[in-house]
Amino acid sequence: MSVDNGPQNRRAALGRRTVLKASAALLAVGLLPPAAVFAKTALNRTQDQILGPFYPIMSKPDRSGDLTRVPGGSGRAKGQPLIITGHLRDPSGEPVAGAEIEIWQANAAGRYAHPDDTNPAPLDPNFQGFGAITTGADGLYRFKTIKPLHYPAGTIGIRPAHIHFDVRGRHDELVTQMYFEGDPYNEKDAFLQSALNPEALIVKLRSPAPEEPEFMVAVFDLVIRG
Repeated sequence: MSVDNGPQNRRAALGRRTVLKASAALLAVGLLPPAAVFAKTALNRTQDQILGPFYPIMSKPDRSGDLTRVPGGSGRAKGQPLIITGHLRDPSGEPVAGAEIEIWQANAAGRYAHPDDTNPAPLDPNFQGFGAITTGADGLYRFKTIKPLHYPAGTIGIRPAHIHFDVRGRHDELVTQMYFEGDPYNEKDAFLQSALNPEALIVKLRSPAPEEPEFMVAVFDLVIRG
């Protein structure tokens, strides 16, 4: 014979309704974030882009996190100093620790330090344009570099200013590019426009921090599968 648990079930249902009503009231006045009531929305994996022909296979990446200076150099690299920072997360929003992030890019004149780059723009002896770091427990990464310039790319046309990323976690590898808001060549670039959501790969430069007033800041969060 089954036991009648009707009163207990009704009390449980009333309790759930009370919680939901209270949560709705708090949401209405802005005191409770939606994540406290609804399941967390999964993050989209960052969109892939081409590796490009100028991956610096002839050198090892600088691991200091500062690409604006070269050991034994005569000063800082030319161009607008830039801090690129962000968090590396998995689709659930958890930080990805211990991942390798490499960046490489053209200099402030639009030239890569690569033997196959035939751009006649000058090289910068104080900028090697290739760096790597390992993410910490919080998934944070940070580089000091300079803002690159757009450059001619043969029959492709002019490529907008961009920085290449190669992100390697334990279960996933991402190759992508970060672009800059306001670049006149963004809308014409076949590689950027091939992304499902090009705007997600474009950053807006932020004002410098008081302690480093010469460095503009670009925040570029990344998502891989861990």
